[in-house]
Amino acid sequence: MSNTRHTQTPQDSQNSQKSQKSQNSDKGNGVAEKRPSPMEVLSQARAQLTELTGMAAETVSSFERTEDGWTLEVEVLELARVPDTMSLMASYQVDLDPEGQLTGYRRVRRYERGRADAHRPGGR
Repeated sequence: MSNTRHTQTPQDSQNSQKSQKSQNSDKGNGVAEKRPSPMEVLSQARAQLTELTGMAAETVSSFERTEDGWTLEVEVLELARVPDTMSLMASYQVDLDPEGQLTGYRRVRRYERGRADAHRPGGR
């Protein structure tokens, strides 16, 4: 019986090693680290900003992938007024990590809804 016990132990050890290799290879293949699509990132960013500020995100005016994740500029209604063209809007820069989780935000501009940006020479 002692021979049977010794032959099972190496097999159990090999099975355990195979299982660990399989788990590690899943991580390397991206199974455990699925990256969100750009549309998922947009949706998550809007939802997270709304949850944090209590203000509904109306539109996303810019969106780009960065070395650290994603950066968006989101237009938000800050203060509703009558008529609607006098409502106060704001642009928020929103930073997200590669998985789409919000890491920071800041207001970069505040304006009345009915006002166009002033024309600036040079396109900016």
